[in-house]
Amino acid sequence: QVQLVESGGGLVQAGGSLRLSCAASGRTFSSYVMGWFRQVPGKEREFVAAINWNGESTNYIEPVKGRFTISRDNAKNTVYLQMNNLKPEDTAVYYCAADRYWGTWSQAGFGSWGQGTQVTVSS
Repeated sequence: QVQLVESGGGLVQAGGSLRLSCAASGRTFSSYVMGWFRQVPGKEREFVAAINWNGESTNYIEPVKGRFTISRDNAKNTVYLQMNNLKPEDTAVYYCAADRYWGTWSQAGFGSWGQGTQVTVSS
């Protein structure tokens, strides 16, 4: 498994931007599909975006399309989530996740997780 550490969360006004980062340990980062999920209290963890091994394929949930961009730098063992035009409904704890396989957009499809970073969007 790979160890993941998120950073970059915080408090921002609606319409603002944040960039989340997720640093991975190990020498095999480029062999992992990377994803971002989010969770609010009382709700299940929700898939947000994923990027494949070389960054050529991405997938997003509909509510964030056109506002969020997932990217990765395999030389730095890091995946990013650029979040623009943030809305109050984006408020959640955001988690980075990793797995070997492409195509499963659920919590069960990812085997490694970070500890999460809080994103709060005020109206």
